[in-house]
Amino acid sequence: MGRLFTVGLISVWYSSNIGVIILNKYLLSNYGFRYPIFLTLCHMLACSLLSYASITWLKIVPLQTIRSGQQLLKISALGLIFCSSIVAGNVSLKYLPVSFNQAIGATTPFFTAVFAYLMTLKKEGFLTYAALVPVVSGVVVASGGEPSFHLFGFIMCVGATAARALKTVLQGILLSSEGEKLHSMNLLMYMAPVAVAFLLPTALIMEKDVVGITIALAKDDKRFLFYLLFNASLSYLVNLTNFLVTKHTSALTLQVLGNAKGAVAVVLSILIFRNPVSVTGMLGYSVTVTGVILYNEAKKRSK
Repeated sequence: MGRLFTVGLISVWYSSNIGVIILNKYLLSNYGFRYPIFLTLCHMLACSLLSYASITWLKIVPLQTIRSGQQLLKISALGLIFCSSIVAGNVSLKYLPVSFNQAIGATTPFFTAVFAYLMTLKKEGFLTYAALVPVVSGVVVASGGEPSFHLFGFIMCVGATAARALKTVLQGILLSSEGEKLHSMNLLMYMAPVAVAFLLPTALIMEKDVVGITIALAKDDKRFLFYLLFNASLSYLVNLTNFLVTKHTSALTLQVLGNAKGAVAVVLSILIFRNPVSVTGMLGYSVTVTGVILYNEAKKRSK
């Protein structure tokens, strides 16, 4: 029964991770709902409400409270970086195919290593840094062979990847003391409302009449409202299943699954969206994924 539960949990994790990427791409590119900031706002609203319900009602983890104004300030800073990474990632999906988006996203270990060194002077072993060479080289190769390359989309995707890495490193620095450490689900519950407060006026200012357009689309096409609500719920499910899979397996298992997930997302996106791919692009992506696997192995051996 335990094994069956774990397999089911991993299946839900896979489905939610790949599903939210594919649905984001469909809404922002194919469906024509070109409002990535408002879409991210919907994601953060869902994370706020569902995090609160999961912790206070379902009690998936014990509720932790914010103990000081300084801690709240730190969480707010992390919340802004967190939502910036999601906005940038969603913007990139307007211009880039999922396959290329995932290739760039796989370079997260490179940015994490860079920020960790710049902010904490933490050095890794030679093999760990050597493994980052194919991680970056693969994206360079994939960029040169990407038929749908778009410079602005590329910059946004790189920015999203860097912001995710920065958030991870800063979280370790800012919330390092025992009194300030927060469980990942509690942290999400506190970060999401900060993101909502930032995204609401931003969406209203930068995406003119987005609320009216959303209501009009929902009236014209009932499926659109379902897509939007389902997409927002999936965004929370990604975070929830990340935690649950780690809890019932290990962080290493999640890393391995994450490497495979990127490849599955690439294949599915090509089948669904029929975006053109080149041998050079796929070779570059393969090199990057190989580099990530080598990086994780080198990190594991250095501990």
